[in-house]
Amino acid sequence: MKWWKAIKAWHRRHEASRHPLPREAWQQACRRLPLLAALSTEDAERLGERAWAFVRRKRLTLPDDEAFDLPARLGLAAQACLLTLGWSDTEANEAFDNVHEVLVVPDAFRRHVSEMDEAGVVHEYEDERVGETWFQGPVVISLVDLAESGDWNGFNVVIHEFAHKLDMSNSLDADGFPPLPRDIDPREWHRIFTAVWDDLQAHLAHGRPTPIDDYAASHPGECFAVCCELFFSAPDQLHGVYPELYALLGRYFAQDPLRRLPA
Repeated sequence: MKWWKAIKAWHRRHEASRHPLPREAWQQACRRLPLLAALSTEDAERLGERAWAFVRRKRLTLPDDEAFDLPARLGLAAQACLLTLGWSDTEANEAFDNVHEVLVVPDAFRRHVSEMDEAGVVHEYEDERVGETWFQGPVVISLVDLAESGDWNGFNVVIHEFAHKLDMSNSLDADGFPPLPRDIDPREWHRIFTAVWDDLQAHLAHGRPTPIDDYAASHPGECFAVCCELFFSAPDQLHGVYPELYALLGRYFAQDPLRRLPA
């Protein structure tokens, strides 16, 4: 398969040379979003190229194409690609092979959910969501909540949903166990995330506020996605309560967002 990867890499380089990054639009995207404005010149250049490639290759279905200008599209793509910024070009390009469409809907939406608990009892309820994704389905994002993403406030619906896509790279469901680099032992990953999970459950069991959004305690896949949100958009908060997990995600993403955090 190496020859096929080489051909794909050549095709991407050739395509990039024919479609150079629209720099003015990219600079506008960076000015609009504090997470992007904090990047170094080198990181911003690399992320811009990846975001531009994402915009060209993925289908973006938007509520209003005319109002959603190119800087807005680049900003959305850049928040997704931010997860892969520390990885090689090959790793970054392969990371979202399971992403074919990003569907932006006007507002939060409701889903009828049917779940079976450990005792075999089925629970049905209506769930309001700001985003969702499936293994081979689109990434769905609420426009209202997209507008609230991109700052250092601990909330980012794009990072959350694309963390699920990374999680699904080796399974049909988000289980909190994405493909790991060689320098991370799966047993270490399991130990650290289990400790965080157990701590969240203990807080809930004793009626105490959880150190991070309690949605992380609803499912291992949500625990991973919420922690990824915090890692990139509130790294000081995650590091303050779970420093070992922050360090683990730093190795996984090959990034240290704390260094980018404005004073």
